[in-house]
Amino acid sequence: MKKMLLIAVLLMSTFAFAQAQGQAEIKFDKVEHNFGTFSEKNPVQETTFTFTNVGKAPLVLNQVVASCGCTIPAYDKKPIAPGQKGTIKVTYNGKGKFTGHFKKSITVRSNATTEMVRLYVSGEMTE
Repeated sequence: MKKMLLIAVLLMSTFAFAQAQGQAEIKFDKVEHNFGTFSEKNPVQETTFTFTNVGKAPLVLNQVVASCGCTIPAYDKKPIAPGQKGTIKVTYNGKGKFTGHFKKSITVRSNATTEMVRLYVSGEMTE
């Protein structure tokens, strides 16, 4: 009975290890962007986050959601092949918002080994 249990545990761990080896893996060039100081006369700011699939399976972004309606992420919904790059364009619109410092987050959920990554944009809007 102990041998059967040991064999079962070894088989399950081997299977889990083999499955992990064939997964997608996401790596961002940067996870934070500071827009610096900008005027409320020019409230729309944009940046692009670039990532690479450094895994061994196609990478699929399941969900990309911002913490606020003033921050809008846009991304390609097609799978990213191993070794290929993808982008997430983030637009911050400060029109009608209070001036001063801000920091917003964008949550990225995917099929990668790290299922969730947070990106951040910040800056200071002046009068």
